[in-house]
Amino acid sequence: MNRKVTVNDRSYDWPAQPVVVVCIDGSEPAYIEAAIADGVMPFTATMLAQGADLRAKCVVPSFTNPNNLSIVTGQPPAVHGISGNYFLDPDSGKEVMMNDPKFLRAPTIFKAFQEQGAKIAIVTAKDKLRRLLGHDLTLGAEGATCFSSEKSDQANLAENGISDVVEMVGMPVPDVYSAALSEFVFAAGVKLMERDRPDLMYLSTTDYVQHKHAPGTPGANAFYAMMDGYWAQLDAMGCILSLTADHGMNAKHDSDGAPSVIYLQDLLDGWLGAAVARVILPITDPYVVHHGALGSFATVYLPGSADAGALIDRLSALDGIEYVSRNAEACVRFELPRDRVGDLVVVSKRHVVLGTSQSGHDLSNLEVPLRSHGGISEQTVPLMVNRPVRDLTNRVLRNFDAFDVALNHIVEVQSAAQ
Repeated sequence: MNRKVTVNDRSYDWPAQPVVVVCIDGSEPAYIEAAIADGVMPFTATMLAQGADLRAKCVVPSFTNPNNLSIVTGQPPAVHGISGNYFLDPDSGKEVMMNDPKFLRAPTIFKAFQEQGAKIAIVTAKDKLRRLLGHDLTLGAEGATCFSSEKSDQANLAENGISDVVEMVGMPVPDVYSAALSEFVFAAGVKLMERDRPDLMYLSTTDYVQHKHAPGTPGANAFYAMMDGYWAQLDAMGCILSLTADHGMNAKHDSDGAPSVIYLQDLLDGWLGAAVARVILPITDPYVVHHGALGSFATVYLPGSADAGALIDRLSALDGIEYVSRNAEACVRFELPRDRVGDLVVVSKRHVVLGTSQSGHDLSNLEVPLRSHGGISEQTVPLMVNRPVRDLTNRVLRNFDAFDVALNHIVEVQSAAQ
């Protein structure tokens, strides 16, 4: 009888081989398509010919935290509660990072599998995700390992279930603004698979490269060639690979290379008075050098006296705005928790970003024309598997189906190492 694990109203088969789910941060499908066409991803080209090359929709806002938590819970933010990287905490009235496990409203797939005896390994590039991904896991040699590249030199048994990570991987601690931060994730994943052979592994990268390099450019191709080599190693060890992304990425600048920005707080201050409305940008996190906290999704908190309908009409008429709606309608459409979203939701078009006030964003560190994400235009992401899968054309796939596809829909499970 097939063993099953049920969590968040979804059931998953027990893995016949180790399952490795990878979240390639910021991976617009065009990056992989261009790299394969340029001949720098030979393993991936073969994998897609023999396995599954699918497309999926990510969560909007198309940011890191809500999508990673959707992938590892198998549900949208309306269920797990993480609606952005950053939000207005109604309890404190302060704008805070949503990286504390107290904000999580649903258990992870990892927790459910560990309770049934599975061995778990989680490696993320940035430490902002680590506590959320590893929430409520028993850490240690017989339980789970969960650590970040960013703070790999600080990993210890009590907080991460592992120590001496840098020595194990054989790489120095990478700079947070580097491609090496993601490479460390894969190098660690290969070492852990060789040493511990976990039942479930989750590897989550950073989008530093995608913010700087367009698909098919030398910088992008070098990064995807690196990943291709590590995926080949995991495949050779008999792992089932399920590869997706948290969001896509697009150019957000004009023909002269200047960022294309609509500063919402400045507009609302002019229309309603200074600080009467409050704009929250959920892209905000500690790592703003490559995007300046500019993305294509914002929420607006209004006073009770404001005419929301008139503001929706006025915002909708702006060149560069794709979608404006009230909280209730937007949270249904995007499957978001209503209590963690403002009175209005504003989404900009493909090549436009949203800001607060012009004085509130430091863009001096942008080394290249702005590339960013957050909107509907960054919702299409890859979903690739190194095994054939059953016909899934009758459903709209989401990136948070990555574990479901790998565990429940493989046609034939056969180790590539055999």
